[in-house]
Amino acid sequence: MQAQPTLFVSHGAPTFAVEPGLAGPQLKALGERLPAPRAVLIVSPHWMTPGLSITASARPQTIHDFGGFPAELYALQYPVAGDPALAERIAALLRNAGYHADLDTERGLDHGAWVPMMHMFPEHQVPVLQLSLPMHISPEQTWALGQALAPLSQQGVLIVGSGSLTHNLYEFRQHGADEPYVKAFANWARQAVQTHDQEALVGYLEHAPQARRAHPTAEHYLPLLIAAGAAAPGAQVDVLDGGITHGVLSMDSYVFNAPAAH
Repeated sequence: MQAQPTLFVSHGAPTFAVEPGLAGPQLKALGERLPAPRAVLIVSPHWMTPGLSITASARPQTIHDFGGFPAELYALQYPVAGDPALAERIAALLRNAGYHADLDTERGLDHGAWVPMMHMFPEHQVPVLQLSLPMHISPEQTWALGQALAPLSQQGVLIVGSGSLTHNLYEFRQHGADEPYVKAFANWARQAVQTHDQEALVGYLEHAPQARRAHPTAEHYLPLLIAAGAAAPGAQVDVLDGGITHGVLSMDSYVFNAPAAH
């Protein structure tokens, strides 16, 4: 099985499912040029648990974990397969690395998982498993968790951290104009990712411009550290420039060890 890159994707608002903007076509093109993954393991901020849990359903349900959006979003389904046997192996890998990892046979995929997968693999042809994001995990611990997952890439598993490069929910609800700080934070993150500046990325609250405004809470930023931690040291990084939606959501994504374009 061919080795896979690792990926950070900004999933934005749930409307990204039906409003692909700049980011959707780029994710679709990426899915088409990837070597066929054995499976996807995705971490989303919309499933947080005290420890680590992994979806272990053979057919994970599509969870519509949002409210107040157009009715068409609630009709969408992403009928993808899971992989219970692989979930067991991932749990064993994590336990061997010193983590407590449970299997959840009931949990489906939240919108942080299935929405970007709809763009990448619209025929739902690649099995998808979701790993929960632990509550109260620090940025340093998040990077280390990504490192613990890294061997999966060599086994054909596409590791995806799904979050949002900027995520101020209060400002999103205000429907404000484009905010300059969003571009400033996105530019900082791009440079830090491309130069593999682990210290800056982990210490983003001290290093990044207006970090607390870009991320009043950490959960949408931490998936970036999962992807960066799981990537090979010095990996080439491709930037998928997704622009800015709703004035406050940077939709940039990063592909570590990206496959060459055809």
